[in-house]
This record gives sequence, structure tokens and C-alpha cells, in this order.
Amino acid sequence: MHGNLSVARLSTSDTALLVIDVQEKLLPKIDGAAALVRDIAFLIDCCRVLHVPAFVTEQYPKGLGSTIAELAKRLPADPPQKMAFSSCAVPTLTADFRADGRTKILVCGIEAHVCVMQTVLDLIAAEFIVFVAVDGIGSRYASDRQTAIRRMELAGAIPVTCEMAAFELTVMAGSPQFKEISRLVQQRMQAISADGANHE
Repeated sequence: MHGNLSVARLSTSDTALLVIDVQEKLLPKIDGAAALVRDIAFLIDCCRVLHVPAFVTEQYPKGLGSTIAELAKRLPADPPQKMAFSSCAVPTLTADFRADGRTKILVCGIEAHVCVMQTVLDLIAAEFIVFVAVDGIGSRYASDRQTAIRRMELAGAIPVTCEMAAFELTVMAGSPQFKEISRLVQQRMQAISADGANHE
């Protein structure tokens, strides 16, 4: 029982963050794009504080543009480019995860029902434990996103929220990183409140 619990928990020692295809020409078409960027940026910032490595991919940047600046400044430069929808088509990606001892992959990005879902299914097939940040993925249409979440979960992916992942990786209050994670959580809460007020 204890072993099963540990497998299903995020841990800084064996988790990597994968940010999929949040690109300039695709993002404006995504439902709730502003909130999505806010939540992905929060997740990247928390992972940086906690020393969880971040990886990023881009789908045909010649046509879809680069990763948006708000996220690109937080991520490794010169991300690998791909034509296949699955990020696992990038030959170095899973090898880099394994070389760094990363058996758990926390996934966010777009589109939920295309590149994200196909990546998740391929990561599961490659025997990674996959966590999907459900508020960190988006599609043009809500029905596609919702169906993708259901399908990924049925395939064995573990759904989390960005804040859930952040606190799970932090483990406990009083840790050296907790104060900074708490500050990022407060910032995000204020942004969500302000966004709600602006839509009233």
C-alpha cells in the first residue's frame, strides 16, 4: 500500500515538468487563454523554486510561432521543434528524462486533445508516470479539453491542479522553499480575484 502511494505522488527528486506547444499563433484561439498562461507561468515558477527541471517543445514554429514570451523567459532556450503532434517524437526528450532520473512527468500546454493527449499516451506507453495539470491545459473548445482529460485519466494519467502539484512538491510548511511557494500562491490568488472582478 505504501509503495503504491509513493508512486502516485509527485516528488522533486524524480519529477520533470513538460510544457507543450504554448505558441504565439495558437494561443489566441484557446478557450481561457489568459488564465491558462497565468496558471502555466505559476507552475513553471514553482518548479524553478523547487528545483524541478522544466522541458518545453514547439510544434512547427515556422507556422505557429515561438513559445509565447511570458513563458519563454521562464523556460530553456532553443526548445526542440517537432512536426508530429506527440512531444515524444522529439528523440532526445524521453532520453533526457531517463538520464536525469525523472520517472514522473508533470504535463501542461496546448492543445489538450491533440499534442498534450498524444504526448501523455506515449509517455504512459514508455512507462513514465504522468500527471496532467488540468488547469494548465487548454483547447479551442471546452468539449475537446474535457474529453481529453477523461481519456488521459482512463489511460492511466493522474489529474492534478497547478496548486495541488505545487504543494505536493513542496511537501511541508517550514521548508526553505515554502515561503516562496506561498508567495507565488498568494500572487496567483490575487490575479484570479482581479480577473473575476474584471468580468463582473
